[in-house]
Amino acid sequence: MSGKKKKKPRGGDAKTAAAIADNRKARRDYFIEEQFEAGLALLGWEVKSLREGRAQIKESYVAVRGGEVFLSGAHFSPLPNAAVAGNLPGPRRERKLLLNRHEIDRLGGYVVQRGYTLVPLSLYWKRGRAKIRIALARGKKQYDKRADVKEREWQREKQRLFRRGQR
Repeated sequence: MSGKKKKKPRGGDAKTAAAIADNRKARRDYFIEEQFEAGLALLGWEVKSLREGRAQIKESYVAVRGGEVFLSGAHFSPLPNAAVAGNLPGPRRERKLLLNRHEIDRLGGYVVQRGYTLVPLSLYWKRGRAKIRIALARGKKQYDKRADVKEREWQREKQRLFRRGQR
């Protein structure tokens, strides 16, 4: 044995990577059509606050403007020692998302022509870099939400009945 320690791989895919923030409300309010992974252009203090898990994307949205994609409304709380500097931009500032040109054009076309919405689903680390999973989505009506709840309850009841029959 050489005595060298094996390096642990950092990150992984979105399912195994460490989630920083999730937008569970998005799955309830929208039909998710397609998902994309995008990088984030961040400042140093924002990366530090993400490492501490101080981020919320619950009420945020994604907009395509001028051939660029922006995340708006996400709240990245500054660390107490970072706020001492005083001249930090606000915690809810717009952040640029990093996507390929053909992805940006495709998303822009769906949003403008077909009436889709871009919603952030989760914020996570992948190979030491902050990534965000965004989705192309359509809004649900109230009766769609009720149908989802009814289906979920039926699935639970079915599982209970199945388990009772196994005993």
